Amino acid sequence: MIELTPSQIAALKLARAGDLYLQPSNKWTHQNATVTYAKSDRWKERPLKVKSVTAKVLDELKAPGLLERRHLDDNASKDVYGITMAGKVWLLKNK
Repeated sequence: MIELTPSQIAALKLARAGDLYLQPSNKWTHQNATVTYAKSDRWKERPLKVKSVTAKVLDELKAPGLLERRHLDDNASKDVYGITMAGKVWLLKNK
């Protein structure tokens, strides 16, 4: 059984929502991620932050096989990462 930290679990859930791309701030998030507003916010003034993953957490999730590279012929540092079936099963069993 693999034990994950809360930041690793959040990264796995983010990857489940879509593939992770490298952003200019050296963090990984969805391709066209933008700041959004909460649907229930009646004032429309409090933006929801763009969720991102650090490269360290990404490497920690690649080692046990929970995340994988999508395009193996490209540069590994700029490649797209997605969740594997093992990562989906881990999320179903634990969270």
